[in-house]
Amino acid sequence: MPRFTLPRDLYYGPDAISELKNLKGYKKAIIVTGGSSMKKGGFLQKTEAVLKEAGLETMLFEGVEPDPSIETVFKGAKAMRDFEPDVIVAIGGGSPIDAAKAMWVFYEYPEKSFEDIKDPFTMPKLRQKAIFVAIPSTSGTASEVTAFSVITDYSTNIKYPLADFEITPDIAILDTSIPQTMPKKLTAHTGMDALTHAIEAYVATARSDFSDPLAIKAISDIYDSLVDSYNGDKDARAKMHIAQCLAGMSFSNALLGIAHSLAHKTGAVFDIPHGCCNAILLPFVIQYNSKVCMERYAQIAKAIGLAGYTDKQLVNSLVDSIKEMNKKLNIAQTYKENGVSEELLNANIDKIAANAVLDPCTASNPRPIDVENMKKVLMCAYTGEDVTF
Repeated sequence: MPRFTLPRDLYYGPDAISELKNLKGYKKAIIVTGGSSMKKGGFLQKTEAVLKEAGLETMLFEGVEPDPSIETVFKGAKAMRDFEPDVIVAIGGGSPIDAAKAMWVFYEYPEKSFEDIKDPFTMPKLRQKAIFVAIPSTSGTASEVTAFSVITDYSTNIKYPLADFEITPDIAILDTSIPQTMPKKLTAHTGMDALTHAIEAYVATARSDFSDPLAIKAISDIYDSLVDSYNGDKDARAKMHIAQCLAGMSFSNALLGIAHSLAHKTGAVFDIPHGCCNAILLPFVIQYNSKVCMERYAQIAKAIGLAGYTDKQLVNSLVDSIKEMNKKLNIAQTYKENGVSEELLNANIDKIAANAVLDPCTASNPRPIDVENMKKVLMCAYTGEDVTF
């Protein structure tokens, strides 16, 4: 039976962090965060202050790394078991939110192993001990509204996208003051991640009448605001923060495709940020998938006012527009231009392609793919040659 799941409450706008006051009646909150940016901007201190004013005892778990590791997840879960919170608050980019989601599982079920939950929709029922609040600082991952968490196994250099509606946050807080502090490169990469989320959701096999409007609205707003956001426009940054959330609501239910499958597997191996990988891959994946869903991509092109009389012309316009946006965001168009050597590619391409085929996002891609075709798509994204097969 199809399902559409979102957080119960979503607070948004300037100073939305103050809405944590609605947690009165809870006793303890653990705050999971990454580096110093949230503290430097005063947002971490404000989160603590509002929680304390609401009567909650607080504890900080800091230092979640970019692309959080399994080891960090288990360390955080132990801290939760020692503190026994009934609220988990994750603040920062996608990494601390993703890590806190996985910590939540092992806090409530310490007997579970990572192997027990890494397959999609295999998690036990949560909220036995705590609810989850997410406060994103970046405008891209939308982890604050999704059923996903990406955790990295550094022993194999594989990113595992955990997927289960159980880890959809209970409360999402989109304080539009926070993304104003993002550096330009992070704004570019997270913005292209959000665009990839929305486009992949619109063509995914699990798309629906509920997810489609969210995806199209997100795509339109991202096209309107991402470049201006990159250039520091405050209103555009606020608009992007909402747009990426709309994209998240869509893809959390419609699912994704092979741009994300390959981004998950190339990011760790090539040491390239996830959003940058998506920016590179998206035009080539559209070319590959357009063999079976050209009209869907053409609908996107029409919605954002691109030129073309036929579906094929519209799809070509969409691909060209994404490449042009990458240029405006100073994102190089290929893996080769991003510094990946032929030696590194050749040494890993078989493993990357095989793991990408097994990635959960591949199952919802509109066009089936095997290892050989996955290798071909990756090679095109490396050289810049069009996908014509």
